[in-house]
Amino acid sequence: MEGQPELDEAVEKAHAPFERRVGATIAIVAAVLALVSVSGHIQTTEELLLQQKASDEWAHNQSKSIRRYESEFAADIFAAMKDTEAAKRYQANFDRYEKDADELKKHAEELQKESGVAGQRALRLHFGEVFLEMAIVFCSLAILTRRNFFWWSGIAGGVIGAVVAATVFAIR
Repeated sequence: MEGQPELDEAVEKAHAPFERRVGATIAIVAAVLALVSVSGHIQTTEELLLQQKASDEWAHNQSKSIRRYESEFAADIFAAMKDTEAAKRYQANFDRYEKDADELKKHAEELQKESGVAGQRALRLHFGEVFLEMAIVFCSLAILTRRNFFWWSGIAGGVIGAVVAATVFAIR
């Protein structure tokens, strides 16, 4: 049979321990890559949502500042008109808006900080993802060339990628 030697060679390759070890390495790295990739996307989304919430808080703060200014203006006008009762009401509004604006500012700054942390986490996960993808490429080269160097490079890349991604837990 003409194709028998090629078939025998393919069967021999399939049972070769090197290809099986490299294939198992690729499968493990791919599983870790999937986890890191999804986590990176989640962190990126979290960063954007927190930044949007912070932006909303700043807008709310701005509206309180406008109301505070209007209340201060009205209180001054009523004080000039000698209507102390109305001036006191608007002064109370001014004080309340000023307190609200301070709280909104603090909350917006907290949200911005959280957004920054989520962004740092996302970036770290994306860097880990790059190393994991490179690890798969090196392992694939190992199968094609049957060289241990590429396999060990793939393992090293996978470990580096996993460690870089795991450092996301250190970011607070």
